[in-house]
Amino acid sequence: MIGDERAYLGVEASLTGRRWIGPGAEVERMAEAMRQQTDLPAALCQTLARRGVAPEAVQSFLEPQLRELLPDPRSLKDMETAAARFLQAVKQRERIAIFADYDVDGGSSAALLIDWLRKMGRQATLYVPDRIDEGYGPNEPAMAALARDHDLIVCVDCGTLSHGPIAAAKGADVVVLDHHLGGETLPNCLAVVNPNRQDESGDLAHLCAAAVVFLMLVEANRQMRSDGAQGPDLMAMLDLVALATVADVAPLIGVNRALVRQGLKIMARRARPGLVALSDVGRIDQAPTSYHLGFVLGPRVNAGGRIGAADLGARLLSTDNAVEARAMAERLDALNTERRDIENSVRAAAMEQAEERGLEAPLVWASGEGWHPGVVGIVASRLKETTNRPAIVIGLDGDEGKGSGRSVSGVDLGASIQRLAAEGLLIKGGGHKMAAGLTVARDKVEAAMERLSELLAKQGAGDAGPSDLKLDGVLMPGAAQVELVEQIEKAGPFGASAPAPRYVFPDVEIRFAKRVGESHLKLSFGDGMGARIDAICFGAFDGPLGPRLSDHGGARFHLAGRLEINSWGGRQSVQLRLEDAAEAGSNPV
Repeated sequence: MIGDERAYLGVEASLTGRRWIGPGAEVERMAEAMRQQTDLPAALCQTLARRGVAPEAVQSFLEPQLRELLPDPRSLKDMETAAARFLQAVKQRERIAIFADYDVDGGSSAALLIDWLRKMGRQATLYVPDRIDEGYGPNEPAMAALARDHDLIVCVDCGTLSHGPIAAAKGADVVVLDHHLGGETLPNCLAVVNPNRQDESGDLAHLCAAAVVFLMLVEANRQMRSDGAQGPDLMAMLDLVALATVADVAPLIGVNRALVRQGLKIMARRARPGLVALSDVGRIDQAPTSYHLGFVLGPRVNAGGRIGAADLGARLLSTDNAVEARAMAERLDALNTERRDIENSVRAAAMEQAEERGLEAPLVWASGEGWHPGVVGIVASRLKETTNRPAIVIGLDGDEGKGSGRSVSGVDLGASIQRLAAEGLLIKGGGHKMAAGLTVARDKVEAAMERLSELLAKQGAGDAGPSDLKLDGVLMPGAAQVELVEQIEKAGPFGASAPAPRYVFPDVEIRFAKRVGESHLKLSFGDGMGARIDAICFGAFDGPLGPRLSDHGGARFHLAGRLEINSWGGRQSVQLRLEDAAEAGSNPV
C-alpha cells in the first residue's frame, strides 16, 4: 500500500505514539475505477486496489479455484521419485517412519501422511524430536535408530540441511519434504522435495511444508491412477494444509489463498476429531476463519512442542478417536496457558533489554539466561510487531544460546541467518524468509547480532518507521453492517502478505467502556446519528489505550482497527478489533 505523505486525518502521534498513514492517491483512483466498473462496495474496492488487483481480475480473485491455481507437483525437483518410493513402501508393506518438526507445520505434515496411510490400511511410526534435548531437525542418534527398524524415513518440515543425520540413517531410504532454505549442497538421500532448494525457480517458495506434502500426495494419487488404482480423497485433508499455511505465517498469495479458503470450508464440516476437540476447548462457536487458525488453534497445537510432549500436536491432528482427541486437546490447552505465563515473563525482560539497546536499529534483539527455548520465537514475534523490525530472541544455557527470529515483509531473515552460519558466527542456523532459528556460542552473540544487523540493513530493515500505522480508509458507524464485512472478507483470507484492512471511524463518542479480564478493554461508540458499534481492544491496559479510553471524560476520538463479525446467541453483529486511537479534538476530520 502506497501511503500519502501527509499524516492521515492529521494524526502525527496517536495515543500509542504512531503516525497514521492513509491510502495513496493511486490506490484511491484504482478503487474508485473498480467501484464504477464492478458496483462492489467502496471499502471492498479499496482492499482489492491495495492488493493490486485489476478490475478485470476481481472475479477470479474473489473466487480462487484450486483446480486452476494448484501447481503441477512434478514442477518440483525429486517429486516423482519421492512419490514413487512412498508408494513402493505402501504396496510392499515396508516399515515407514515419519520424522516431523515440532511446530504446527510439522505436525500437520505428519498428520497428512498418517491420515493418507490409514485410509490405505497402512501405519507409520511418528518421531518428533524434543525441542530442548534434541533441538530442531533430524539428529544422528534418532536417525540411526529409526533406520535400524524402518525401510523408509520421510522427513517433513525439516531435513534440507541435515547432511550428517541423514548420512547416519544407514540401511534406510530417506525422503525429505521441506520448505526451509537449502544450502549449496543437499544431503545424500533419495529425494529432497523443497521449493526453496537453491536449484529451484522460486516460483513456489511461498509454500509451507504441509503444502509440499499435499503436492506429494497429489502426485502419489496420480501415479496410482495411472496403474488403475484409486487413492484417498485429498480435498478432505485441506483443513490440515490451511492450518499449517496460516500458522507458519506463509504468505497468503497465489495457491495459498485457494488452499486456505478451501481448507476452512472443510474444517467447518467438523469431520477431523482433533480439530473439533481443539476448536471446542478454544471456544470457537462459528465457522472458522484464518484468525482462528493463527491465534486460537495454532498456538495450542504448538504448545506441546514448546513446553510439553513434542509429538502431542501431531498425534492430536492425526487421531481418528474423538475421546483421545478431547483428552489431548485439553492437555494442549493447559500447556498453552502455562506457555503464556512463561512467555509473559520472558517478553517483559526482552522488551526492557531491547529498549535499552534501542529500537531504531535494523535488528531488534535480546538474550537472557535460562529463557525457555520454547517461547523465544513467540517473544521475537511480539518484538517484531511492536517495533516493525526483524527481531531475534536468544535463550542462554551454558556455553550456547538457542534463538529464534521473526522478520517483516520484504526482509529475508532465513537467508541472512544462513549466511551467518556460513561465516562461522553461528553453530548452526536456518529457516525461511519470515522466520528462522539459530544456535550460537555465548561468546559470539554480540558479534553475530551486529553482523546480522548489517546484513538486514542492506535489505532495507529499519527503513520503515516503527510508528507508522497503515490505514485503508474511513468508515462511518452506520455503514459498518454485517453484509459489508462479509463482502470485505471475500478478499481474504487475511494473514501474512495479505493483511486484513484497517479502517478509521472518525470523530466518534464513546458510549460505554469497561475493563475485562486482566488488561483488555470493551467499549461501544457512535457518531451521534443513532448507529452504535461494539469494540474490543486486547492488551489495552498494557499501554496507553486502556487508561485513556476508559477515562475519556466525554472527549471524541478517531478509532482505528479491523472489522469482524461477532456471533453470540445466534445473532451476528459487527465488532471493531481496536488497535489505535487518536483524540479528535486536535485532529478534526
